[in-house]
Amino acid sequence: MGANFRDAVAIAGVAESEVGVLPHRTEMQLHAQAAKRALDDAGIGLADVDGVLSIGSSRGTRMPSVQVAEYLGIMPSYSDSTSLGGCSFEAYVQHAALAIDAGLCNTCLITYGSTQRSGGAGFGGGTDPWLAASQFETPFGLPMMTGAYALAASRHMHLYGTTRAQLAEIAVAARKWAQLNPAAPRHEALTVEDVLSAPMIASPLGKFDCCLVTDGGGAVVVTRADRARDARKPPVWLWGSAETHTHSSIANMPDLTVTPAARTGPAAFKSAGLRPGDVDLAMIYDSFTITALMTLEDLGFCGKGEGGDFVSGGRIAPKGDFPMNTQGGGLSYTHPGMYGIFLIVEAVRQLRGEADARQVSADLALVHGTGGALSAGSTLILGKEPRR
Repeated sequence: MGANFRDAVAIAGVAESEVGVLPHRTEMQLHAQAAKRALDDAGIGLADVDGVLSIGSSRGTRMPSVQVAEYLGIMPSYSDSTSLGGCSFEAYVQHAALAIDAGLCNTCLITYGSTQRSGGAGFGGGTDPWLAASQFETPFGLPMMTGAYALAASRHMHLYGTTRAQLAEIAVAARKWAQLNPAAPRHEALTVEDVLSAPMIASPLGKFDCCLVTDGGGAVVVTRADRARDARKPPVWLWGSAETHTHSSIANMPDLTVTPAARTGPAAFKSAGLRPGDVDLAMIYDSFTITALMTLEDLGFCGKGEGGDFVSGGRIAPKGDFPMNTQGGGLSYTHPGMYGIFLIVEAVRQLRGEADARQVSADLALVHGTGGALSAGSTLILGKEPRR
């Protein structure tokens, strides 16, 4: 079931920290840098924050929201460190909205920081020998996470005839958007042929089918409607949301071609009173090209097995009729371990009209995050105007 907040809560501020290769930064510094920038964006002071929702990429980080709050000098009345992988931040927006709506707090600060590239924070199968992944995947050499997504891609190709060239269209479109984003590190041209001829990482996924590995962080400020209306920038309104998880290890995925978006998409649309055709902009987690393709299907933008045709012919690239991942995505902009917070940041900027050369015409945006081995999903529907 999705959540419906009408016009009770809104996003008042967003920001990234520095992104890229940042050996001079700690994970906590990236949380703090992004937090300050997002609060400045909103025109809201640190003293007004009474909710903290945080997660980081380091396996050694315990109680992330507690550590971030201590670092920033906040004693919150609401705190959350739920870990759903890359979609944690979409879920945090829902959690923050629920907490605000319940009167537990007034202004929530969502933060992320990661030194995955410089600090070597790894992701993959669990190290606990009793976990399913440790017993049934790691001993057989499955390279995580790429191997898990490669299994899904192979199955999708087998069932529906999806081709590597169709997956390549997603990478090429992301690069074209990145070329319009001065903050993106990848501006060199990329063609379908480049993607197909690149070194294989885990068949059928090659180098350019896989996201970047970077450092970076982000922050989002969620607050009450009355405070949002008095913020420095126009508020972006939460129309609907939903979250779920269906499995942990890829061996236990109920269907390799059906992601959690098949549950969260319909629920979020129902809660918002909308259908897929009402959305002007899609921000879709693209840890791998196959992630985005299957998510589009499961959200209802096309039928199951039709994703390859849907993304082809420049449809999701600049000047296409379905703008998606307009800052370059995880494939060509940044991906510091978990990418979901950057989807929210770009969606808000697009709805505010702040995206400069990559600006599209959008009143409603869908944001969908994916976590783990296609394990978890969370969907947001955001609007330029409040829902009435």
